[in-house]
Amino acid sequence: MNGANFEELKKTISLAERAIAELDSSFNHLENAKDNEEKKMVRNHLETLKNSFKNINENILNGLEKINLAKPLHAKPKKLEELKQKIFLTKEGGKVKGGKKASRELSVLERETLKRIKKGREKVASEEVEKPKMHSKIANKYFYNLSKKLVQEKSFETLKKDLIKTNLEFTPTTYFALALFSTFISLIIAFAVFLFFLFFKLGFESSIITFTIEGIGRRFLELFWILIVIPLGTFGFMYVYPSLERKSLEKKINHEIPFSTIHMSAISQSMLEPSKIFKIILATGEYPNIGKEFTKLINKINVYGYDLVTSLKSTALNSPSQKLRDLLNGLATTITSGGDLREFFDKRSQTLLFEHRLEREKDTKAAETFMDVYISVVIAAPMILMLLLMMMKISGLGIALETSSITLIMVLSVSLLNAAFLTFLYLKKSSS
Repeated sequence: MNGANFEELKKTISLAERAIAELDSSFNHLENAKDNEEKKMVRNHLETLKNSFKNINENILNGLEKINLAKPLHAKPKKLEELKQKIFLTKEGGKVKGGKKASRELSVLERETLKRIKKGREKVASEEVEKPKMHSKIANKYFYNLSKKLVQEKSFETLKKDLIKTNLEFTPTTYFALALFSTFISLIIAFAVFLFFLFFKLGFESSIITFTIEGIGRRFLELFWILIVIPLGTFGFMYVYPSLERKSLEKKINHEIPFSTIHMSAISQSMLEPSKIFKIILATGEYPNIGKEFTKLINKINVYGYDLVTSLKSTALNSPSQKLRDLLNGLATTITSGGDLREFFDKRSQTLLFEHRLEREKDTKAAETFMDVYISVVIAAPMILMLLLMMMKISGLGIALETSSITLIMVLSVSLLNAAFLTFLYLKKSSS
């Protein structure tokens, strides 16, 4: 049936082509006609051709409606029922939807196929938009105007750049408001600690809290520093924290970049468009830290409409890792100059992998040194101090402390030394 319809449609289209040629010829004849009688005859002929052309167009549309490209399903109702029973079989008992027993159970391949079909039809749960935290709301409510003025100061330019590079999900204004709010809370805590030590003191001799016997004025002068040091320390930590976070993120990216560059070198062998290389790296999910930077790069291309070279340079400018900046800038230069991407990725991956091995060797030697320092300072030194205090207590020479006081001193000293050592290791890890 479709063959006859196609032949009829071809004949109708041929008529349309001839009608168009006749219309074109008549229009030319009308322009060249000199006498009015001749022009009138040509116009009448044109009207006839227009009406004929409209009829031909309608015939073409009717012919297109008659054509059906779908292949008819020649299946008996009984066959269709059997097919439905096969489709609706369940894993356990091989029962159909109506509860009847099927003639056979599904094979493993059929079950896996049905699983994929069912999974594809499941609705993807939409990601909830993360709401701002309560402390951020309070900070913006009371300190937004002040933080807005501080952001405009040139002395805080480094902090603003660190915030952009660390992906902390805070705008500079909100982070400054949060820093001021934290400083205000620490001032309240410092005042409470100041009042406590103004009237009480900790005694190492009896290991209990006792009332102070000194004058209030003298205690005030001795403890006034608490009201200054704790708030300043809190604000200083909030000021330094983005820089520490940036250094930590830089180390994580530097750890991933040699292997991701090897991966990109392998992908570039297939001569793909350069931006697709980053999409493939993101799809693997093996490089979570460097993947965030590549996500920014892809968003600048797809959302902001930047070209690849501009996106590479912009992402490199705000990257926390110097190695990643060099990689992206080098790639932008290679694309601009028409260089070989495969050779670029190959050479850069070899260089980065060699540097990675050197850094691992340095870290191993540093870990051995820190282990010796920990054994000497945190384990051996407190034991020697405890022996000295016990000998002075027994002999009566020097300071004779009670056993409970010696125990308290040892517990506090070991705890503080461990905390200081862990802080040092964290700072060393972030800066290395």
